[in-house]
Amino acid sequence: MFTSFKRIIKWGLTNFWRNGWLSTATVSIMTLTLLVITVLLMLNVVANVVLANLQNKIDISVYFKLETHEEEILQVKSQLERLEEVKDVSYVSQNEALIRFKEKHQDNPVLLQSLEELEFNPLEASLNIKARQANQYASINQFLESVYYKDLIDKVNYMQNKDIIEKLNKIVVDVKTGGLGLSALLALIVFLVTFNSIRLAIYSSREEINVMKLVGASKWFIRGPFFVEGVLYGLVATIVTILILYPLFYFLSPKISGFLPIGDVFSYFKVNLLSFFLLLLGIGVILGGFSTMIAVRKYLKE
Repeated sequence: MFTSFKRIIKWGLTNFWRNGWLSTATVSIMTLTLLVITVLLMLNVVANVVLANLQNKIDISVYFKLETHEEEILQVKSQLERLEEVKDVSYVSQNEALIRFKEKHQDNPVLLQSLEELEFNPLEASLNIKARQANQYASINQFLESVYYKDLIDKVNYMQNKDIIEKLNKIVVDVKTGGLGLSALLALIVFLVTFNSIRLAIYSSREEINVMKLVGASKWFIRGPFFVEGVLYGLVATIVTILILYPLFYFLSPKISGFLPIGDVFSYFKVNLLSFFLLLLGIGVILGGFSTMIAVRKYLKE
């Protein structure tokens, strides 16, 4: 069995080198695809960081009626913190709201004087709520609109931020959908190119295959060398991709890192080099191996 395995590997390597131009074309297409996928992955990382920063700047504030006791507000805060959608809840007391208001309007003495003339603090206590995802603010707002809290809450500024929240949520969905769609299209192109390359390789080896069939060789023994060839496409394409990306990110990093939230692109790539290599290798080998198996199976059935 070990001898058969060695022969399969040997014939697979022989086919890969014998079909030089075909192998070069297939590896080139697969390399281009892996390069684009890597760029998409990097853009996805950047987009996620940017979107996370935007999401951290968005919240909804709940303002409580002046007669609401602090214990009741803290009870609402406790209930909100139990919700799966809620990432963080911060309490702003009336006194803290007053201090913030004075700091914000310190250059407006008329407004501050008017505030001093009042015999009470007109500013309401509030809760600032941050959701885990932009699309979860609606359910949090629905929770706050329940009958139990209506007597305590004066207003919720969800409607003021609704357009921003919905636009952010749409951007998140569009980025993910666009990346997946383009990756799927490229994967399909690689599949078709590899499929046809293997079909041509099978055609050029048709006499050898017919001889193996006549002497009773198993289907796996016939398929094996072509599967090895398909896997080699993925392996070589991955190595070539890394060899292109490493110097590319090295030279581009000083020019583009200042514009990106992840900082030094080359350092990020270098730290995650093994992860990138394994991911690209997995994609390349799966695409190469799968398309090969489909092509060989189709031929053996004919």
